[in-house]
Amino acid sequence: MKALFYFLPISNCFSLNLRLLIETLHYWCTMRILSFLCIALSLVSPFIGLAQTSKEEIIDLGAGVKIELALIPAGKFIMGSPNTEPGRSTNEIQHEVILSKPFLMGKYEVTQSQWQAIMGNNPSSGDKGPMLPVTDVSWNDCQKFLKKLNEKTKSEFRLPSEAEWEYACRAGTTTSFSFGNELKPTDANHAASNIYTPVKVGTYKPNAFGLYDMHGNVNEWCNDWFKAYPTNTITDPTGPANGEYRIVRGGTCVLNSFNSRSSNRNLDLASVGSSVRGFRIAK
Repeated sequence: MKALFYFLPISNCFSLNLRLLIETLHYWCTMRILSFLCIALSLVSPFIGLAQTSKEEIIDLGAGVKIELALIPAGKFIMGSPNTEPGRSTNEIQHEVILSKPFLMGKYEVTQSQWQAIMGNNPSSGDKGPMLPVTDVSWNDCQKFLKKLNEKTKSEFRLPSEAEWEYACRAGTTTSFSFGNELKPTDANHAASNIYTPVKVGTYKPNAFGLYDMHGNVNEWCNDWFKAYPTNTITDPTGPANGEYRIVRGGTCVLNSFNSRSSNRNLDLASVGSSVRGFRIAK
């Protein structure tokens, strides 16, 4: 370095020193910025991952048994069916419903293995299998399952309200089914599929919200008591405070497509189960 300064003019020496100083500062600043970005990324990345996976929740029940739930966005929709819809009932009066908050909904009907993991038994009277929907459970039985599930997970799972169920089933559609105005044998397990028994959950394609078997396989308990619909707009409805029958929604493997429509309403006593009835959970 001394030899270099000896042969260079003084002005060039200052110029060289300035350039070296600038390059040193540039290198130091670059390294500091990179270090800061690395630290920032390490702090933010867990939240990035959370945002990417927040569209679903997975409950681990142990022994490889899990319950998957999809996040259903808040929104509003027309509940019920138009007078022109084939197969409609007079109890499907159209009215606007606002669901002000997003909620979680089981992607699949509760399976026999999931019920077994929580309750220690399998009440299903038909075919047995870990991925088959649990059946022969009453509304009251579902409440016992939910109580034990919540004790195990320290959470607040429940049955979906009737409005949540139809909103989730429609998944943004206004047609008779979430797949259009016709339900093909390949869309869901209903009478036209010629199977006449429940199949493994998730066998058929999901709707736009990622929910399976909303139009068939087994029908499902909702939380509400049955009551005639209002005609005005309602927000976050949960049904009447009391009643005689609980709401049942969805099609089954033994009923025709009219009974599988998004707006179709069924009902039963809370103490009664069926070989083609199950449920899915919500939160």
